[in-house]
Amino acid sequence: MSDRSPAIPAEWLEEFEAAARRPLATRFRYAFIQTYKPVLDDAPYRAFSTMAEYREWCEKNLPSWLGYARL
Repeated sequence: MSDRSPAIPAEWLEEFEAAARRPLATRFRYAFIQTYKPVLDDAPYRAFSTMAEYREWCEKNLPSWLGYARL
């Protein structure tokens, strides 16, 4: 570590060390947050013949904040 790097706050280190002591299964359970995604989560699956079809569907059906829009 460089001498110029900012110090890690003690509170963060304590939290990291506590998390590291948890069993792996527990750490995995808390590592992923399930968030409902409108439209995407409303059907068990969707199939498209082409990538162009998929992109068109995304643009027409998904809210822009999900990040599936073209740039």
